[in-house]
Amino acid sequence: MKITLNNNPETVDAEHLTLQELIEYKNFTFRLLVTKVNGSLIKKEDRIITEVRDGDNVAVIHLISGG
Repeated sequence: MKITLNNNPETVDAEHLTLQELIEYKNFTFRLLVTKVNGSLIKKEDRIITEVRDGDNVAVIHLISGG
């Protein structure tokens, strides 16, 4: 499957997977993540039911706080 992940073309060895599975596959480990699929904000609790499909544009943004 070919997707765009954080503005970079990616090929994932899967026909379909959930957003949560993609996060685990790509080893995103930050506690605070904002996720979008095709421009739509996906809540943390909806990541396990949101499917990523061929051609999707996915954004996984790390929130960092500090002063």
